[in-house]
This record gives sequence, structure tokens and C-alpha cells, in this order.
Amino acid sequence: MQGIIRQKPELPALPDLRNLGTILRILVAVNGAALAMAFAHASRPGLVLADFVTATGSVEPFLLLELALLWLVQPALARLSYPAAVGVIAAMTVVIAVIVHIPAVAYTVAFDTAGVIKQTVLALGALAGLLAYFNLRARALSPAITEARLQALQARIRPHFLFNSITAVLSLVRKEPHRAETALEDMAELFRVLMRDNRDLAPLADEVELCRQYLDLEKLRLGDRLEVDWNVKSMPGDALVPPLMLQPLLENAVYHGIEPSIERGTVSINIFLSRDEIHAILKNPYRAKGGGHHSGNKMALANVRERLALHFDAEASLDSRVTREGYEVHIRVPYRTASAQAEAPVRREPALKPAARRADNSQPNSRVASSLPALHHPEVSRA
Repeated sequence: MQGIIRQKPELPALPDLRNLGTILRILVAVNGAALAMAFAHASRPGLVLADFVTATGSVEPFLLLELALLWLVQPALARLSYPAAVGVIAAMTVVIAVIVHIPAVAYTVAFDTAGVIKQTVLALGALAGLLAYFNLRARALSPAITEARLQALQARIRPHFLFNSITAVLSLVRKEPHRAETALEDMAELFRVLMRDNRDLAPLADEVELCRQYLDLEKLRLGDRLEVDWNVKSMPGDALVPPLMLQPLLENAVYHGIEPSIERGTVSINIFLSRDEIHAILKNPYRAKGGGHHSGNKMALANVRERLALHFDAEASLDSRVTREGYEVHIRVPYRTASAQAEAPVRREPALKPAARRADNSQPNSRVASSLPALHHPEVSRA
């Protein structure tokens, strides 16, 4: 699927014909048109249902067969140019219109040529209408206001986190210069990712490494108060996800779950593959009154949820809830890899630093870290 949140697509793009949301929209649109025709054709209201059943009886076999074939040939269509792909779909539509009338030959003397022509014209008209709808929808999801909203999520992360990180590094410069240097390198890597163009999908392994760097920097400031429980053994690192899908949520977990208390708290990250879907479950301690912090406006949750919808439509979701153990966020996205995205090659940035480089400093000195002030930018609104 091409990046549907690009601001200025060069050419129209086919929708993802294997996406559940796309299939549901096609079914609703075609059956809605059949219902409208039934209302227009019925001589009295009581006959609307009968006319609708008759219309769907001739439309559904055609529609379901074409959807099944489009699902099968989606990878091949994705490698074609837009005009060529539309031509192939139109040819399939004509062929299917003939095929669905073949069984009727066994019950009639002659082939219903007029019926085939009528259904072919209606099907091609519906195809043109659906393609126009999906192109308009892609454009509607791509204006500057949406881009600005998505970029705003990154912009509001930077000032607060930069302020706290610099404060933490300054406290280490004289006592532990090697750790301070390592922390500055982590900050440079992190902000390189935050400031790049993050509209394309990126490997999940890069997103997890970014989160490790972020949490390592937070541990410099919070020390033993912050514990991180990683469970990513079943995570497919090649899965493609929206960049900054997890980091803003982990920042929320630290800000609302760890900072308000002087007690030790655990942020848990569990990422695994199940039935061709990636599940990411984030947990953190929960305080009903938010401790010393305000409860937030849930902008990060809404923003990440919107980006998931822009990339994956109905196939992705983000749910949050309060449990007895704390606050939990559950993200679900389809398992897609770069090889399956031939129609939109993923532009990968250089890989982030391996975690092994930080192995010698992954556990900060508790005496130093615990003495770091939990400072925050006073003007930054938190989610």
C-alpha cells in the first residue's frame, strides 16, 4: 500500500485490495447502490425489499467473485502502474460479467447477450465510481492539516524531553564523562529520528531500538525508580510500523506512571506476532488522580490512533484501559514487511545503534541518577 499520508502524491494509487476496510467499503457502496436502485424502481414501498433481494441476487455473485480475484492478484497489481492496474481490473470485470452468466445457458436456449452487456456497463460504472471515491479519500487523508497534526506530535515531544535529557547529562559530565558522552550520542540518535520525515513505515526493530535509547536516557534521570520489562522475543523485527508509534506512549507511561511517585515502578513492553498481526501491549503504574501531574488530554493516544488508521485503515487499532495492575495500552497492526510492499518501497534510514553498545551503561549508577532533578518544561502540554 502506498503511503496514503503523503501530502502530494505524484499519481493516483490503487487502494489496498487486501485491506479489510477497503473490502467493507466496496461491499457497503455496491449494496447501497443496489438499495437505492430498488427504491427508485419499486412501484410502491412494499416492493422495495423484493426488488432489493432481486438486485443483490444478481450483483452479489459478481461482486464476491471479483473481490476474491482482486485479493489474489493484489501483489501483481501493486507492481503495475496505476493506468495498467486499472486496465487489468476493467478487463477482469468484463470477463467476470461473462462468467457469471454461463450457468444460465443450461436453463435457456440462448445466451443473454443483452443482460451481459447491461451488467458489464453497470459494473464498469461502479468500478469508475469506486476508484474515484478511493482517490478522493486518499486525498482527503493527505492535506497539510493532517500532516501538521502528525508532525505536531513530534514537535511537542522534543522540548520537554530535550530539557530533561540535557539536565541529566550535565549532572554526569564531571563525575562520569564516559556515560555522559554515551548519553549525548543516544540523544543525537534519538533526535535524528524525531526530526526526519516520518511519513513512511519503518521496521519495528528500529522503533524498539529507539524506545530503548529513550528509556535509557530516562533512567539517567529517574534511576532505580524506573524499571523496564522488555518481552520482545516473539517480535518480528522486519514488520513495518508507523515511526514513533511506541515512543510517545512510553513517554506518557514514564510521565504519568513513574514520575509522580517516589516508589519504584515498572514499565512493561510486550510485543509479539499472532495470526499475522503484531500486538504491542504497554503497561505502567496508574494513579487515579495523576499524582503531581495533570491527567492529560490524551493527545498522544489520539494522534497515534489516527496515524494507525491512516496507514492501515480498519486493520489496526489502539485500545487503552485501566486494570488492577495499572494502565494498559494495546496496539494491533497487520504484519507487513518490505518485500510485501513492492508498490511502495520503504526508505530506510541507517540502522540505529545496537543495544550491545550500551550494555556497559544500561544500569545507571543509582546514587547519581537518584540525585537528578525531575525537571519539566513548564510550558509543554503533556498528553
